[in-house]
Amino acid sequence: MRRALLLLAALALPLAVPGAARAQGPTTIVVNFAAGGSADRMARLLAPEMAELLSSQVIVKNTTGAAGVIGAAEVARARPDGTTLLLSTTGPMAIQPHIRSDLPYRMADFVPLCQIGDAPVMMMAAPNSPVRDAASLVAQARAARGGFTYGSAGIGSIPHIVMVAMARQANVEMIHVPFRGSAEAIISLLRGDVMVYADLPGPLRANNLHPVGVMAEARTAEFPEVPTLREQGFDLVHSIWTGLFAPAATPIPVLDRLQAACEYSLQRASVIEGFRRLNMAVVFRDPAAFYGFWQAELAKFEGIVRESGIRAGD
Repeated sequence: MRRALLLLAALALPLAVPGAARAQGPTTIVVNFAAGGSADRMARLLAPEMAELLSSQVIVKNTTGAAGVIGAAEVARARPDGTTLLLSTTGPMAIQPHIRSDLPYRMADFVPLCQIGDAPVMMMAAPNSPVRDAASLVAQARAARGGFTYGSAGIGSIPHIVMVAMARQANVEMIHVPFRGSAEAIISLLRGDVMVYADLPGPLRANNLHPVGVMAEARTAEFPEVPTLREQGFDLVHSIWTGLFAPAATPIPVLDRLQAACEYSLQRASVIEGFRRLNMAVVFRDPAAFYGFWQAELAKFEGIVRESGIRAGD
């Protein structure tokens, strides 16, 4: 209770930078993947809680394309006044910089506000698919002789690179089919256009999908019946984190106000329950901790991309 009151008091404090300190008009959270996906749903859970504390409207806007790059670029170009934020998952902020030489933004164009969640990657198949586990996936891929397909949220997204790693460890050929976001990929999976999809576990139960394996160190509390990929003979441990970013040069008092709103919102029952339904753990990191984590992720994926030889055309 005391912590919540302190956060509310911080939000009520006058800001020190005249004109620029208080965001003018509504705040827009740009989600760089399509509506209906896990990132979009997280943003829509946060928006009303942040709006209440900021005393201004918070709008969620989906700017899709290029595995999240287009939406991230939009925020990088936005005025640094606190009215435009980016809610992004791992790919555009930690993987794309090592894949695309023509990336239309730099990491220095952003400042981290807060990390909001993290969850292990789940590999999924349609309910009537012959793919039930890693062994049957490999068998189906070999039988397809180059015709086995998997979906992703775009080139350079986590769903892309984990399946490239899976194909290489299994020594099988798979065809990559990128989509604008997880919602489109799930629809394609249910239609049978692609055979598997690996992403956040949120869509699994909602769409009655079959879990092939979880890319965690150990089985998760949410899905204790689902074996890890390591149990099935593949050294694949990956998670997808999500965070809020602001344009670089946003005044510090504005960042402080937005960060406090983010932290308090993550403690609200509606947000906690909403994240639970998405099978996404609420993982909060403040700007300093999130910055350190982000830099470590950039270094990690630089090594993964270099060692795997993933290119923009893969």
